[in-house]
Amino acid sequence: MWIGTLFALAAGLMWGLVFVGPLLLPEYPAAYQSFGRYLAFGLIALPLAWLDRARLRELGRRDWLAALELALVGNIVYYLFLASAIQRAGGPLPTMIIGTLPVVIALVSNRRDAARDGRLPWVRLLPPLLLIAAGIGLVNQVELAALRRDPAADAGRYALGALLAVGAVVCWTWYPIRNADWLRAHPGRSPRTWATAQGLATLPLALLGAAVTLGVMALSEAPRGADGLPFALPLGPRPLAFVGLMAAIGLLASWLGTLCWNEASQRLPTTVVGQLIVFETLAALGYAFALRGAWPAPATLAGVALLVVGVLAALRARPEPLAAQAHPD
Repeated sequence: MWIGTLFALAAGLMWGLVFVGPLLLPEYPAAYQSFGRYLAFGLIALPLAWLDRARLRELGRRDWLAALELALVGNIVYYLFLASAIQRAGGPLPTMIIGTLPVVIALVSNRRDAARDGRLPWVRLLPPLLLIAAGIGLVNQVELAALRRDPAADAGRYALGALLAVGAVVCWTWYPIRNADWLRAHPGRSPRTWATAQGLATLPLALLGAAVTLGVMALSEAPRGADGLPFALPLGPRPLAFVGLMAAIGLLASWLGTLCWNEASQRLPTTVVGQLIVFETLAALGYAFALRGAWPAPATLAGVALLVVGVLAALRARPEPLAAQAHPD
């Protein structure tokens, strides 16, 4: 149990790094960061694919199309939304919104997969949902108060950031559900091989996206970064920082973080490991406030506590099997 929990903690600490990139590289457009991260991840997948080449050959055309679809929505579009949200609204609010993912996924699955997995009683879910809403509301209140005190702040930009974070939640609600559909439909296939296949599928998408983004910026008379200042092509004003951070996030968050999570999943009951994903939210918030060089306000800490308690309470609810219908014969 302790070793599994430490693996889950390590995964959360590394996954929290994906929220740091947009804060450390505010001048780099979100598309640059999304394609850069997954270009690094795709390159890391190449040697893994060579080691697992025998099992990868067993995948058919429909499997590769599914991997491509999952890579597009769950990797590139998701991080494009997330990076854009953090650049516009800062770190805390998007992190809190993303932190609701375990519950949002459970709510969607509750309607979609009730016949297969059972149904969660809505009456048990309502109190945790109210706690989560209150937690997000408290953090939002603190961020809005800081926004009002800053004469250079843009309320419309902040609102757009919150909306983009919701878009990221939509992407990563769809992704694990569709991914689970494939894994359940192919019980004989290795989850590790499937993860590698998605890494390979991500590589051409990242290459294409990077080429298009670079081409569009090159065609403009004066390329500008996310901060509106001149942007030096192809690697921006801080090429070493950009390449190094994208490689670090691709290695640590995309590959090593997933490896640690798989190790935790092998050692801990599913009902326990699902709750430990809150480590990612806490790590991301910790990194965001460390970069600000300030402790969270008491209301922010209270909001984080409400979110964690609400998520844990929601995940403790157990699905109930649907009553079997009598056969007409």
